[in-house]
Amino acid sequence: MSDGGLSAAQISSLFVVWSLTSFVAEVPSGAWADTVDRRRLLVLSGLLYAVAFGLWLAWPAYAGYLIGFVCWGVSSALMSGTFEALLYDHLNATGAAHRYAAIKGRAQTAALLATLAAMAAAGLLVSLGGYALVGAVSVAMALVHTAVAAALPPSRAAAPAPTGDHASAAPDDHRPGEPERETQQPPSGTKALAEYLAMLRSGLGEAVRVPRVRRVAVIAAAMLGLTAYDEYFPLLLAEHGFAADRIPVLLAVIVAGQALGTALAGRTTGWSQRRIAWLYGTGAVLIGVGALAGGPAGFVAIALGYGAVNNAFLIGEARLQESISGAARATVTSVSGLGAEVFSLAVFAFVALGSTWWSIVTVLALLTVPSLATAVLARRWLPPHRPASVPAAD
Repeated sequence: MSDGGLSAAQISSLFVVWSLTSFVAEVPSGAWADTVDRRRLLVLSGLLYAVAFGLWLAWPAYAGYLIGFVCWGVSSALMSGTFEALLYDHLNATGAAHRYAAIKGRAQTAALLATLAAMAAAGLLVSLGGYALVGAVSVAMALVHTAVAAALPPSRAAAPAPTGDHASAAPDDHRPGEPERETQQPPSGTKALAEYLAMLRSGLGEAVRVPRVRRVAVIAAAMLGLTAYDEYFPLLLAEHGFAADRIPVLLAVIVAGQALGTALAGRTTGWSQRRIAWLYGTGAVLIGVGALAGGPAGFVAIALGYGAVNNAFLIGEARLQESISGAARATVTSVSGLGAEVFSLAVFAFVALGSTWWSIVTVLALLTVPSLATAVLARRWLPPHRPASVPAAD
């Protein structure tokens, strides 16, 4: 984009539009995922992802980048909440809901390893065919992503959203061991809109009015959102005096630590609230100490801490899925995702403001404080692990 003539201000405005699009579409797309076959939304998400990169290739101007970022933002919103709900319901249908954290952790680990592979391949692709080749491969990979989504089993038909005073806490009538039901023909017109609005109201109601769900949704959002400081790791490395050619290597070490943490999610899924809180808090301290220390040892500490934090928030997300008892699973998950975006924005604002007085090293170390506060709340608010699919009490 920069080589194409866009200014720093224009590129920043594109990032703002990208974030705002995901922010606005997060919860509405979750409600949509509770009223249609979730697999179709994942396919649509993949297609929009491919369109975003295709637009950048075909229309390398501000307007083309803008529309591409809008498509990418909507794609992310369609994926968020939808994938988690589809995975949990599919496992629940086969009596394997207890494996959610392990499988989601493996998926997250595969994504991180794919990211490392993409980073390693990017330089070679640029040298062989420039940005055009990188863009073409990106479109191709997005289409592979879409094909994989299309190959997933269809999600069960969403139960009609309950109405009345108990809409927020209506249990899902699907039982473990039952086969998943094919999605029925979607209703049209006014009826479809009414069902969508009822599901949206049901999901928002459960996320806000059911104490157990509300508390764990907040904790899961905070655990994930506060990790937005990872965007500043390159600046942290530069501030410690590392040469530009060494920064990618150290970032790869941090990503490897993150991958290790997500890969071990299956081993920690049954841990008590206290142990998960200690894991998250210890990870936050390691990151803060590593940021202050600098040097290779400091960034090994950051890698280990980042792995611990990522492991803990995967468990927090799993506890959220176990706590949801209504039909609007994707909607509730998206509400938590929206909360994570709010925490991320708070981190960005704190760094932007704090960096006017302090170094990036100091600012990132200070972010240990809200992370430790989150660990304390997690000790109180995270529900215990429920290995079987038992409806949660309020």
